[in-house]
Amino acid sequence: MLGSRGVVANPDLLWSVETLRAALGKPGVSIVDTRPAELFASGCIPGARHFDPYFVNCDDTDPGPLASFTRMWANMLGWRGVKPSDTIVFYGAFTDMCAARGFWFAEYLGCNCVHVLDGGIKAWSEAGLPIERASVPPQPNKFPFEAVPGRVATYASLLDAIDDQHCIILDNRSRAEFIGEDRRAKFGGAIPSARLCDWDDLYDHATGRMKPASVLRDIFEAHGVTPDKEITVYCNTGFRSAHAYLALRLLGYPSVRNYVGSWQEWGNRDGLPIVRPD
Repeated sequence: MLGSRGVVANPDLLWSVETLRAALGKPGVSIVDTRPAELFASGCIPGARHFDPYFVNCDDTDPGPLASFTRMWANMLGWRGVKPSDTIVFYGAFTDMCAARGFWFAEYLGCNCVHVLDGGIKAWSEAGLPIERASVPPQPNKFPFEAVPGRVATYASLLDAIDDQHCIILDNRSRAEFIGEDRRAKFGGAIPSARLCDWDDLYDHATGRMKPASVLRDIFEAHGVTPDKEITVYCNTGFRSAHAYLALRLLGYPSVRNYVGSWQEWGNRDGLPIVRPD
């Protein structure tokens, strides 16, 4: 259910440093650090496991490649000792795109208790909480899953959404990428009918935390993104759009999909429609 304008409908999706501190060492809590390995090695939240998902991408959302990619993600989480029944908490340098990508993918894998540390390790360190520099290797395990189709978009589902009045396509890249000036694939531009909403506008750059619910709601509604629509978010590789997915989930939007292939699939795949908005 959607909350009122100033209220987050799903506040428990974002954990404060106090909430995470109280959960340290409890059975069934898996903390996942999504920063690069060198940053993890220089200090992490006690008990955290390392999984940097950046560059772990999928640029082909036909059924076979997508299924293989999904199994790979599940296996990588299991190899780090994470179980689908765990309370899983992802964190990054701040409330960033990699932590959000972990959140989205765990929800796509069917996990029911997934969170992001709001403010990331920046907020943890600023609160004077302990940093660990020697960690115990995790015990690998299997990660059985049942993917939730309603949380992922493919190029085929987007082709259907372009002219569907019940669907909103939200582009979370920069304006330069959106209009085709910054071309990061074979073709530059945007998906027809897409609306630009830069992910950079969704978090507070000073604190590294997600912006308040009322601000997020105003941002999305200014782009016509309302909870009665089926919303698909995309960017270049599905990371920035995972951050927008997290923001929409916080607000309680009931139907949100992340296009995991994003522009790296759409902009490199011949035959798909592309526009270059003014």
